[in-house]
Amino acid sequence: MENQDVAVRLRNVRLSLEGNAGEVNILRGIDLELFRGESVGLVGPSGAGKSTLLMVVAGLEGVDEGEIAVAGEDLRRLDEDGLARFRRDHVGIVFQSFHLVSTMTATENVMLPLEFAGVANADARAREELELVGLGHRLDHYPSELSGGEQQRVALARALVGEPDILLADEPTGNLDGASGVVVMDLLFGACERKGSSLLLITHDERLAEQCGRVVRMADGRIV
Repeated sequence: MENQDVAVRLRNVRLSLEGNAGEVNILRGIDLELFRGESVGLVGPSGAGKSTLLMVVAGLEGVDEGEIAVAGEDLRRLDEDGLARFRRDHVGIVFQSFHLVSTMTATENVMLPLEFAGVANADARAREELELVGLGHRLDHYPSELSGGEQQRVALARALVGEPDILLADEPTGNLDGASGVVVMDLLFGACERKGSSLLLITHDERLAEQCGRVVRMADGRIV
């Protein structure tokens, strides 16, 4: 593929952190490309560096060295304000633990990124996105009034409502029962296809990873 088809490019990305026992090498020379519209399942044992790699792609974690180009942005050249704008404009993130605001309704949670971006019709767009994930009957419910699967669908709608170029999902079914997990993943894959978003999915579930177009394996901070 040509360079313009690359949504994420990592070259020799290295990250070390200081721990109680001294320096710990988290990422050890990562090389990875994710193409526009592609879905990649990232698998590996706990401690392999998968979640850290996702945080790096999202611009939420800095690195010691290497090239990080995401959606045409050189992340290492951006300051904190620039990284915040980058995430607002290009990235949607779904976490295992939902991270919904407990005092806000489903609609208000989905509206948040739109309001940060100054979108005028945030309420209507949030409600439309919730309809698309099957929660049109839960628009005014608070997280405590929703099941785990419904909360994750709200989180998915929030990640998708800004039409992200790249969707990052970190164990999105980790806190769900099997049936709810299937619903969430069907919605996630369908939304990425509909919107043309690239997907980087972190999961311990090999069968889930194999639903992606490509599977990448990590161990000890390296792609293997």
